[in-house]
Amino acid sequence: MSNSKSVQSHGHEAGHNAAGGSHGSVKSYLIGFVLAVILTVVPFKLVMDGTMPPSTVLPLILGAALVQIIVHLIYFLHMDRSSEQRWNVMAFLFTVLIVAIVLVGSLWIMHNANSLMMPGM
Repeated sequence: MSNSKSVQSHGHEAGHNAAGGSHGSVKSYLIGFVLAVILTVVPFKLVMDGTMPPSTVLPLILGAALVQIIVHLIYFLHMDRSSEQRWNVMAFLFTVLIVAIVLVGSLWIMHNANSLMMPGM
């Protein structure tokens, strides 16, 4: 009996998983979901209405996308400034750096290849 009680006491009651990270509450998941839906519906409505010029809609869509990335990182991936999340945040920032290097490098190579191969254009 005492063995099952000790197993039960080490369950998910404290809100931490085996790796030490915290789980989100239902309230935080609902807040994240509602924010994600709003940040999806608003740009969709802007595009479907067609009342604003594309030069205004595009920055609004990109801004909503960036805010939605932050919402997902905070509410669903639970990345914050806590000491438990420090390595996850560092790994995420390293991934962003590598993706940025690959993206900028690829655009730079394609631009130079285009300008060197098609000098009259």
